Amino acid sequence: MAATSAAAAMWEELVVKALARMGKSDYIANLPNYVCLPKPTPDEDPLADLDTFDGPGPWDRTLLEVEVQNPMDAAAGRRKMVVFSSNDYLNLSTHPAIRKTAAKAALVYGMGPRASSMTSGHTDYHRLLEDTLADLTKKEACVITPTGFAANNAFLAALGSVASLTTAARKPAKHEKIAIFSDALNHASIIDGLRIVERHQEADVFVYKHNDMKHLDELLSNCPADRKVVFTDSLFSMEGDFAPMLELVELRKKHGFLFVIDDVSA
Repeated sequence: MAATSAAAAMWEELVVKALARMGKSDYIANLPNYVCLPKPTPDEDPLADLDTFDGPGPWDRTLLEVEVQNPMDAAAGRRKMVVFSSNDYLNLSTHPAIRKTAAKAALVYGMGPRASSMTSGHTDYHRLLEDTLADLTKKEACVITPTGFAANNAFLAALGSVASLTTAARKPAKHEKIAIFSDALNHASIIDGLRIVERHQEADVFVYKHNDMKHLDELLSNCPADRKVVFTDSLFSMEGDFAPMLELVELRKKHGFLFVIDDVSA
């Protein structure tokens, strides 16, 4: 008992010292701020029926201005700021029609799917959304994922397994494997997906220098694989530059690869 109390006191002292040291450093400045979304004005119905998604509309204001509160000093009050870091690019999260539909779904099913889609988390609402998106894009089928990160991971895992599925029980030969070429500054979700593919040894992965079409051309020319894939961001969100699409299209005509574009940030 005494040893337990001594250990607890030691850890408490250690934490107090660490917090004191952190308070004198720049770590505090990197803590997330509390973002306070603006509430509807009295003349607005947050669940109003709106048939249009054309903007700008009342739902667009959260993209333009939010109130931010310092996490360490509530007394400092709030500041209004323009937000450039949101991933809600089209601001659909606050569109009245979407909020109304989400509220309806919550009343029917409760909050959250309660399980992964592989077990019991795939509801008929998920299926309805997939079927609707497939019809909208004139595709045979659609699979929804919870995030764009998960979408890239899932796509690359499925792509990497193609060679194994087409060669049945035997291990695919070198030329039968899929060769995937990825820009050096692609999004982390693409990089993680490629790591999964490499771990299972189902595809060969090549990384070309950022936006260097000469390097990519050399890699493609020297690759013996019959099936090649080039994967790139269209807009590199951390750098702010674009992939050279016209040059990539010309390389596709030359090498006949499957061209995959992550267009989320654009």
